[in-house]
Amino acid sequence: MYIIKNAWKSISRSKGRNILIGIIVAVIAISSCIGLSIRNAAKKAEEQGLESLSVTATISFDRQSLMQNAENKDASDFREQMKNIESLSIDDMKVYAESEYVDKFTYTISSSVNASGDLEPVDTNDSTDTDSTSSSSQQTDSNRPSMPGSGKGGFGGMGTQGDFTITGYNSYDAMTDFNDGVSKITGGAMFEEGTSELVCIINSELALYNDLSVGDTITIANPNAEEETYAFKIVGIYETTASETETGGGMRGFSTSTDPANQIYVSYETLKAVTEKSESVATTSTDETTGRESTTALRSQETGLYYLKDVETLEKFEADCREKGLSDSYQVTSNDVTSYEQSLVPLKNLSTFATYFLIVVLIIGAVILIVLNIFNIRERKYEVGVMTAIGMKKGKVAAQFVMELFIVTIISMIVGTTAGAMCSSPIADKLLEAQISSQQTQTEQRMENFGKPDSMNGNMQATPPSGDDGMNMGSGKGGMFAQFGGQVANYVSEINAATDLAVVMQLLGIGILLTILSSCIAVIFILRYEPLKILANRS
Repeated sequence: MYIIKNAWKSISRSKGRNILIGIIVAVIAISSCIGLSIRNAAKKAEEQGLESLSVTATISFDRQSLMQNAENKDASDFREQMKNIESLSIDDMKVYAESEYVDKFTYTISSSVNASGDLEPVDTNDSTDTDSTSSSSQQTDSNRPSMPGSGKGGFGGMGTQGDFTITGYNSYDAMTDFNDGVSKITGGAMFEEGTSELVCIINSELALYNDLSVGDTITIANPNAEEETYAFKIVGIYETTASETETGGGMRGFSTSTDPANQIYVSYETLKAVTEKSESVATTSTDETTGRESTTALRSQETGLYYLKDVETLEKFEADCREKGLSDSYQVTSNDVTSYEQSLVPLKNLSTFATYFLIVVLIIGAVILIVLNIFNIRERKYEVGVMTAIGMKKGKVAAQFVMELFIVTIISMIVGTTAGAMCSSPIADKLLEAQISSQQTQTEQRMENFGKPDSMNGNMQATPPSGDDGMNMGSGKGGMFAQFGGQVANYVSEINAATDLAVVMQLLGIGILLTILSSCIAVIFILRYEPLKILANRS
């Protein structure tokens, strides 16, 4: 108690010096409070987001691994490996769906078909461009090498690209656009789950473009054999807010089938029956030059989507798939996790900036306090000599100096923490806004470098892919549009950077640490001083 009273009296006598130290500590406290609040809020936002994230996973061929393994191999061997690539069948996928980490499993089948009869696809391009593109596509198709995934129903070896994309869903759960509110039925009704009838739903734009309504019949044709046609009855008409980039709209110069208006939806059983019938009536031929066998059967691609329990089970699910016999040639990926991590980029950048800023502030603050304490001890050298000369132990003298600094530090920390708590949230939001703006500028600049038009930049701010089963245009780790910035996630634009108990406790620790560091010099000087020499040498 004696030490505390003396320390308080000493603080009262030297108001100017202690006010200066208090201001420095308060500035450190404000900066530290803001930095710690941002770091903690960023970490909490990431953890909460991951906990609430609905994780879906797909199994696809690992082309990156194939490329790496083929670096030192002959080109002909590599081509042979590419030809032998087979997509997993739905039956194969169902085996992995039995994993304990899977909540549910949905799957789709997609194909590219042509219009037949009076039906015309929605096309915003000039007809001459479309005709020339289509003609070019057909002419080069016979010379085109087989693409990976042609086995067991891949879209590889696509043959002639059609006017429409027709997708079959095994259940309503697989129709994520409708579940998420991106698409909705505006006329008629959705087809029944599991139906094998030739019924479909079409986009409202396509219906308007062809003067179609519920109950009408549309006829589609196999692009590889135009005489092979299938008639579908329209049972529903839907509207969608999906952007062109989400359905591969950037590829529309090649085919109208990527236009959202030209998406036809049916049940999985319906489209599967159509493709099987097409295979049964198909004719095959062999190219005499290349020896490649081709067929007129309707090409299709089957895709499975696994709904996992949480993010932590993603790696466990992959390990379980390996145990069930999944080859190393395949990989388990999740677009949800990738998109969520993309949305956290500005937040992580801000957290990193806050960490470095905090370190710099603490280092500079500690150095300033140490220097001030050195001058403080030298000015009070005679006071130290008197106190030790009258019998006060050096340890108690040192403790008094430490207590003085501790009292000033704690008071300043309280003031600084209060001020920091008041301004941490608005400052954090402003800094996060600046980070988001910087990230978007970089994305737009990258788009411009690739010659993307400005009109597409707005579309690039689309929401993260919801896991809808469409054509995977990429190689597993980032598709074609991801490389062009097409899968830009919605960035986390606001965080709750409020100062909580954890931040207060961390600030208290910082205050104690600063006190110990800066007072260590005072303790060293005091323990070295000889009271008689100090009194004898005083001028």
